[in-house]
Amino acid sequence: MSGEISMIGSVILALFLAGYLGQQYLPPPKPKVIGLDLGTTFCSVGVFHPGSGDVEVIADEEGRKSIPSAVSFTATAVLAGHEAVDLADSNPQNTVYDGKRFIGKIFEAEVLEQESARYPFKVINNNGSAEFLLSTNHTFTVSPEFIASRLLLKMRKMAERRLDMRIQKAVISVPAEFDERQRNFTVRAANLAGLEILRVINEPTAAAMAYGLHKVDVFNVLVVDLGGGTLDVSLLNKQGGMFLTRAMAGNNKLGGQDFSQRLLQYTMERVQQEFGVPPALKEDIHRLRQAVEAAKLNLTLQPSVTIRVPLSLHIHDSSESARGAAPAPVLFQAVITRELFEELNEDLFEKILAPVETVLAEGRLDKADVDEIVLVGGSTRIPRIRRLISEYFGKDPNTSVDPDLAVVTGVAIQAGIMGGSWPLQVSAIEIPNRHLRKTNFS
Repeated sequence: MSGEISMIGSVILALFLAGYLGQQYLPPPKPKVIGLDLGTTFCSVGVFHPGSGDVEVIADEEGRKSIPSAVSFTATAVLAGHEAVDLADSNPQNTVYDGKRFIGKIFEAEVLEQESARYPFKVINNNGSAEFLLSTNHTFTVSPEFIASRLLLKMRKMAERRLDMRIQKAVISVPAEFDERQRNFTVRAANLAGLEILRVINEPTAAAMAYGLHKVDVFNVLVVDLGGGTLDVSLLNKQGGMFLTRAMAGNNKLGGQDFSQRLLQYTMERVQQEFGVPPALKEDIHRLRQAVEAAKLNLTLQPSVTIRVPLSLHIHDSSESARGAAPAPVLFQAVITRELFEELNEDLFEKILAPVETVLAEGRLDKADVDEIVLVGGSTRIPRIRRLISEYFGKDPNTSVDPDLAVVTGVAIQAGIMGGSWPLQVSAIEIPNRHLRKTNFS
């Protein structure tokens, strides 16, 4: 008997030694499952590397780790991401963005008409479902899931180029408030991009996993997700690696785009004060918008920035010879301080607290009982927003993960788990809450 035990022990030791040597000297297996974050404003793709346990958010050819959620149609091509955004000003009627707002959703005619008024492209009603009417060399319609599929296809190709292998399986994230139809249509979009979806995971749960909260002893987790176009606040309860979404609230018309728009409006008014006319050319407005967006990002790190934008303006001149003259080239310069940016947006920033208070009330929870506050979305980098949340709760939010990449990091971890990656991670299980409804403040 002792000989048999000794032999079993030797076999186990040999297996451990073989595993160790394999990890040290054999190339690790490549990831076979990718994680996809299909955001309203930006998208990202990530992989969990077996062996090292590291998550890599895959960059495009230019080194950018997220791509805009925009698709542009021309007479000869369908462009997605940054290439589509580059055409947004010159081809606005055929450049579709915010498609995630429409996917799998059934609208009342009046509501869909109000939504469509916000966009330069045409949104039409197909028995309650939204479709986009486009016109290049002919007129045609496309569905929101087709728009999503072009973005997912681009990210799939980014992953295939980086990993040098064909990718067919993925895990994808969706907002916690998505119903079964919206989730199914998101999966359908992935299928159109040639991907099999192994699991759909809620964005707040993915973010919590990115912060490692599925492996630590916390119970009440508040996730504040403020991206380019939407605000989502979720209260999660966690026990033993299982997450339950207890309450949700948000504002689907509040985000970084609104903060940039306030600053753009300010700069356009400054141009009119300085030169007597507002910028009117599409190219000028596009350049101003790009400068404002860059200034907003830089103000998260610097107390002030200077913007310099060349413009072509039709400056008023009463002389007969000036009439009908070409626009005059001018250089607009302005110093933008963080204080000015905060002053322009203070009322918008304050709106963030309304859904926070709502989820606490619906979850019957005092703010002192929140164990972790997790920030998701690039707009949560804004110092004033972080101060606002810190002052409200009396403690700092968790900022240990890049908020732009928190969701995709969590989804990539789940993708690694679904792909059987080593080392094994503690998975998160979501408990579906069929009766949960999102309160919206828009």
